Amino acid sequence: MANSSARQLYGVIGAGSFGTALANILAENGDVLLFTRKQAVYDGMVQTRSNRQQVLHERVSPTLDLEQICQRCTLLFPVTSSSDLREVMRLAAPYLKPYHLLIHGIKGLNVVAPNTANSFHNNPEHEQLAVEDIRTMSQIIYEESSVLRVGCLSGPNLALNLAHHQPAATTIASRFSEVIAQGRNALQSHRFRVYGNSDVFGVELAGAFSKLTSIASGIVGGLGWGENTTAMVLTRALHEIIRLGKALGAEYTTFLGLGGIGDMIAVAFTPKSRNYSVGYRLAKGEPLSDILNDMSEVAEGIQTVKIAKYLANYYHIDTPIINALYAILFQQEALNEYVNRLMQEDFRDDVAFAHPRFGFAQRDETLNATRRSEHDETLSVSR
Repeated sequence: MANSSARQLYGVIGAGSFGTALANILAENGDVLLFTRKQAVYDGMVQTRSNRQQVLHERVSPTLDLEQICQRCTLLFPVTSSSDLREVMRLAAPYLKPYHLLIHGIKGLNVVAPNTANSFHNNPEHEQLAVEDIRTMSQIIYEESSVLRVGCLSGPNLALNLAHHQPAATTIASRFSEVIAQGRNALQSHRFRVYGNSDVFGVELAGAFSKLTSIASGIVGGLGWGENTTAMVLTRALHEIIRLGKALGAEYTTFLGLGGIGDMIAVAFTPKSRNYSVGYRLAKGEPLSDILNDMSEVAEGIQTVKIAKYLANYYHIDTPIINALYAILFQQEALNEYVNRLMQEDFRDDVAFAHPRFGFAQRDETLNATRRSEHDETLSVSR
């Protein structure tokens, strides 16, 4: 990084496909340290100047030193898998200070309920989850570090599209305008637009739930059904996700933005999505265990289907598509029941999540305000 004293230095924690693409975007505006925990991945990047089928920008420097990246970079972008984030944050915690800004790009949820951990994978009808039993990625960052200002990055951002310099846009969600502003300065370019959103919880939920719609779309594609079926499944799945998000305390309008429907569209029609690939291969008759053993990166949507199923049961929300996905993935239900479940449901309203007849408006306004207040108090205590 010779002659780089005038440029900003950014850190990316996680060298998967998206982490690599993100590092290359950041390198258009500054110098970048790209952290990996794997010696083989580091050696490969150093020797070939490439990673995950992407050529590294000349201003991207691989590193195995988590202490160095935290000490040298004020603005950090964690992009690990959701299951790895807590461990990585614990490793980074001794080197993180309150002045750091963290903007994660991870679409997933974690379960923390002590009474549910052992039975979570077995019986959603008897062991259910409430919003207090799950953690978003920003909540994990707050719990495991002294960082005060956190945001999340979400949107229709497929790594290979970004690697090919195709025009794209994303949303940075944060309670802090400074996080959004600095994230925009770091990322925005002629090929990458950055928008802001204050509903962090909603954006994180939308990003996580979009993964299960990708599995659903993959199943439709694998069965050979066309655009009509895909559009029907995605629209009704979005309806379920919005109702579930509203019950958890998110703003339903958030699901209509880049981090919601934008991300959902991006991952719903392409085999480049790991979750779409899971659904597609299931529809072609491959066992789930074989599919997972064959994947080099985690398909987050599988865990999300479980979480969404448990949450829907707890809040008594009718989610026929989520229920069908759960049955297909974990109860070996026949695929031909997938659409039969949807076609036999008694739907009367096209758009019900905002309909006055459901009594959502006044109830949700009070409920959301209460949950946002409780969430802010929790974060204040954790900080």
